[in-house]
Amino acid sequence: MTGLSGDKFDLLVIGGGITGCGVARDAAMRCLNVALVERDDFASGTSGRSSRLIHGGIRYLEQGQLHLVHESIRERQTLLRIAPHLVKPLAFTWPIYRGARVGKVKLSAGLLVYQLMAVGRSRKHSTLSAAETLEREPSLNSVGLTGGAVYYDASTDDARLTVANAIAARELGATVLSHTRVSEIIRDGAKAVGAVARSQHSGESREIRARVVVNATGVWQNAFDSDERARRLRGSKGVHIGVPRERVANRDALTLISAVDGRVMFCLPAGSQAIIGTTDTWTDESPETVHASASDVEYLLRSANAYFPRAQLTPDDVVSAWAGIRPLASDKAANPGAVSREHSIVTDSSGVINVTGGKLTTYRSMAAEIVDRVQEALGREKKAAATDSVELPGADRPKEIARLQQGDPALSKPLVEGLPYTGAHLVYGVSREMAQDLSDLLIRRTHLAFETRDHGRNVASRAADIVAPLLGWNDQVKRARIREFEEDVAHMFAISKA
Repeated sequence: MTGLSGDKFDLLVIGGGITGCGVARDAAMRCLNVALVERDDFASGTSGRSSRLIHGGIRYLEQGQLHLVHESIRERQTLLRIAPHLVKPLAFTWPIYRGARVGKVKLSAGLLVYQLMAVGRSRKHSTLSAAETLEREPSLNSVGLTGGAVYYDASTDDARLTVANAIAARELGATVLSHTRVSEIIRDGAKAVGAVARSQHSGESREIRARVVVNATGVWQNAFDSDERARRLRGSKGVHIGVPRERVANRDALTLISAVDGRVMFCLPAGSQAIIGTTDTWTDESPETVHASASDVEYLLRSANAYFPRAQLTPDDVVSAWAGIRPLASDKAANPGAVSREHSIVTDSSGVINVTGGKLTTYRSMAAEIVDRVQEALGREKKAAATDSVELPGADRPKEIARLQQGDPALSKPLVEGLPYTGAHLVYGVSREMAQDLSDLLIRRTHLAFETRDHGRNVASRAADIVAPLLGWNDQVKRARIREFEEDVAHMFAISKA
């Protein structure tokens, strides 16, 4: 609980996903005294289980959400500028098939609007013949293929983008705590004036007093809402699978229309893997235990096999499957895919500012709007922060990892043959990226757990040995941390029969 003094903070942010970390960075940049508290690790919930895309949201054009598309395109370009080490341009091929829900005319019109909205901000899209589409992606099904298109968005490391915002907030003077659970909101009469927080590791509890409280807990939001007016949250489950990329043989990213139900999905390059996703179904599952089901996996495999018939993917090809819950502003729609990804900001009767919905891509502009609301509650003049021009930290990571490897050649050894992660990545994760346990390191500071069939179990002991001196672990603590990691990956990557 280091960093908590008896002073009252201007702002307490509960939740260390991309929204909460973005709010903490923005508020700290506006010279507010900020505390950020996250119950587990940064991005351990929805923010670390996304499609890893920073995209304009071309599919939202079909729903007429022009404002969201325009905002997303603008924010994509901002993130490419302030985080080039974390956000990379990515080419997408969209194949068109005879009789598809989105045909040539509809796609061309949509891409034209997309291009006009992105004028000066993106590479120009192009349309393709069937032959040109197959030249770009030879493994695609040629039967019924009438053409295609190429357009450009961006990819990211979702967890490390979240962590970069937390680090930036800390560098600006914010008190940033992970693995610290808020057990209750403190109230003075009807007004929220802080929270009781307990360290998950030491068990120490402290009161954190603040003039304003922001609830950025996403799918956990309803646990803290004090009245029904703010309870506007529904959860939509999104499942992804990772398969060996050599089985699919995709060269770039692909935007696909599922042959099962006609919804938009992606096949994305991710190192040695192809990531296929996502599903979009209402769920009442707990965020702590949500995982993929066999029917989720079957849906994604059937959808992919329609496009890659030579692959004929089976459940045995699935290296990993994982699920996240999107916190959507409540809607009566039967289909969660029809619900807007616009965010909602509601101040409840106790003064807590609750944020619901939103996208990874638009987190920065959403955070700015939330902090505007905070300044209003504080009675301060709204003064925008330069979050759109100041680079996020972490660009020196490759250089620092190389320096660590030069200083200790043992840290150069790959943790798993064929993957780019070494002991130096773990040391860097602890010393520079606020990692505190093995799940932080093997799931979020690296993606090793996603990219191995055992999800990192075989390297957990070695990883613990590497970071134990940095974290002050004795043998008993090491064994406990290994058990915790094994439990985490057992839950996260489980595939239920239902």
